[in-house]
Amino acid sequence: MLHVPSPPPTVSRRRVLFGAAALALLGSTTAACGGSSQPPPEVDELTAQLDRARADSQLAADAAAATPPPPTAPALTAVASERSAHAQALSDELVRMIGTVAPTTTAASTAAPPAAASTAQDVIAALRQSADSAAQLAAKQSGYRAGLLGSIAASCTAAYTVALVPPGAPQ
Repeated sequence: MLHVPSPPPTVSRRRVLFGAAALALLGSTTAACGGSSQPPPEVDELTAQLDRARADSQLAADAAAATPPPPTAPALTAVASERSAHAQALSDELVRMIGTVAPTTTAASTAAPPAAASTAQDVIAALRQSADSAAQLAAKQSGYRAGLLGSIAASCTAAYTVALVPPGAPQ
């Protein structure tokens, strides 16, 4: 008996497409499951900016609530609100990046004794640092994050050079 080999199986286009789709799905699942648990380095930098925005907001609110209210109280209240909005925008970006609640590096302590009353000068100094920090980080970023950080730097700069300048002070 002579054995004649059978012809190779015919592969249809449908079978090839199905196989390619299965491989793509398997590859993406493997990448998602085997991915690094380390967050991108930008997370730490943005978290520091988030902490700074929250601290600035609280500092400005405390300075505005001083007794007697300073002449810049309305401006301090506006700065507190702006920095709170910055904190929210940074938090939203961190959630978008990592998919969970935005981390924070500062621990809230309710047992600490209150520090000396905050002043507009304290807020101005904090805003200068925040503006410089955000501007430096914006230069390292691209896209939305660069724009967000640049906007924060500009807002902080405007607050300490325009909004919080006492009447009659040299500019």
